[in-house]
Amino acid sequence: MKRKDFLYLTGMGMGAAMLQGFPVSGSPVPHDTVLQPVDTAIKKRMADVALNAAKSKGATYADVRIGRYLNQSISTRETRVQNIASAESYGMGIRVLANGCWGFAATDKLDNDSIAKAAVQAVAIAKENSRLLSEPVQLAPQKGYGEVSWKTPIEKNAFEIPVKDKVDLLLAANSVALKAGASFISNNLFMVNEQKYFASTEGSYIDQDIHRLWPTFTLTKTDAKTGAFETRNSLSAPVGMGFEYLIPDEKEKIQGIFPIYKKRYDMLEDVRIGTAQLEEKLKAKPVEPGKYDLILDPTNLFLTIHESVGHPTELDRVLGYEANFAGTSFLTLDKWESKKFQFGSKLVNIVGDKTQPGSLGAVGYDDEGVKCGQWDIIKDGVLVNYQATRDQAHILGLPSSQGCCYAQTWSDVQFQRMPNVNLQPGKAPLKPAEMIKNTEKGLYMFGRNSYSIDQQRYNFQFSSQLCYEIRNGQITGMVKGATYQANTQEFWNSCSAICDSNDFRMGGSFFDGKGQPSQVSAVSHGCSTSKFDKVNVINTVRKLG
Repeated sequence: MKRKDFLYLTGMGMGAAMLQGFPVSGSPVPHDTVLQPVDTAIKKRMADVALNAAKSKGATYADVRIGRYLNQSISTRETRVQNIASAESYGMGIRVLANGCWGFAATDKLDNDSIAKAAVQAVAIAKENSRLLSEPVQLAPQKGYGEVSWKTPIEKNAFEIPVKDKVDLLLAANSVALKAGASFISNNLFMVNEQKYFASTEGSYIDQDIHRLWPTFTLTKTDAKTGAFETRNSLSAPVGMGFEYLIPDEKEKIQGIFPIYKKRYDMLEDVRIGTAQLEEKLKAKPVEPGKYDLILDPTNLFLTIHESVGHPTELDRVLGYEANFAGTSFLTLDKWESKKFQFGSKLVNIVGDKTQPGSLGAVGYDDEGVKCGQWDIIKDGVLVNYQATRDQAHILGLPSSQGCCYAQTWSDVQFQRMPNVNLQPGKAPLKPAEMIKNTEKGLYMFGRNSYSIDQQRYNFQFSSQLCYEIRNGQITGMVKGATYQANTQEFWNSCSAICDSNDFRMGGSFFDGKGQPSQVSAVSHGCSTSKFDKVNVINTVRKLG
């Protein structure tokens, strides 16, 4: 995995391959029992074995994560099913503090002796690590919550939907595309269920049932005469929802250039519209390089938020502790300490949020047992905070953690991961159509596409799936090859308008990579359609011949 979002670098099939390679322990579980959660009383007894063993060997703090992970991916192409992959993983991770240092061990053997042995090993590792320690770990205060639970508020469990029904949906989408003139189509449906149990020596016993889902496709159309081709990826968002996400509600349609649902997704309609747009893309003229006012739909802007705001405000990157997957951060502590670093215009308000319903990052408690919430990162354009965990909070003088700790499985140690990072909607009523009317020379962009950003998360360029030219307040047609370039501070300071909450929608990354060894997490980014003035645009269309 060479970049943070390897899914788009290596093709959608990589996601299925990752699920196939997910660690599986034990014997195959019958389908009629696979969805039954493990009894919380059993998990509590196992957790207590680990906590007591860790304390008996000198741990001053210990936490236990018992995880059962169900993963399924289905991929099809044209009229055929390409792959169906299902995996189950079940085990325990034990993290301890001893001699002021962290230690971690994990096991998939969940008898009492094996659990105690893993806990003892975690303490031994911590004590050995402490020989190299220059400063003891400082944990932010955290109360114990007793026995509590949290569940993603789903309506239809995707794992309860028969595989045949899911395959039929994907093949129906393919049929729509082929009948409408697409040359090729491939699609995928990714589903994840994390059944997570957390316990700590501070008295928390937290049971959570987390669901995520992502439907996506890629359309291709070729010109038989010239050999030219164009593609269009889906405009779906990965979500923290159940299968109800794929059952559209006509009441929540947002009318614009083409209809978009605010919270649900109509794959068949997206395929139908996308296929028609491919013909337009084949005929579209290359964009004329220059300065443009950009109107960015949430399907495009979410990725710019992720790369230029989400990653550089991760405190471990700021401190230089994390330099994998495109580097550290230009948002150094001195900028935060000044309390006047103008990250963006006064319209730009960005929050960290672990509570938003339907989002990928929504959980009740993070992987340190911290109750999740919402906080300001950018306030009126000024950098006011970062993303922190319990052992980072003291660096910022915070009284408690912000709940930003996560591990991809029970066998991985938890560390600082991005929450949902959202651009707050504008306060005054404003629709995209009004933005267009007030734009003399602009581009209107939809969907994520290729991008690049430097090691400090400062200089970047982003392109889109669809781009429409605006002249004198009117959309004049589609253009291709448009890529916008800027540095992060320049870009966000050029933000001149943000639509209101009626336009607020989420995009996100289902496989966001970080760390060494690498781990993936899922995170959403919400925003409304936003306008950025006089941004440099280049033409990336390659001439054939």
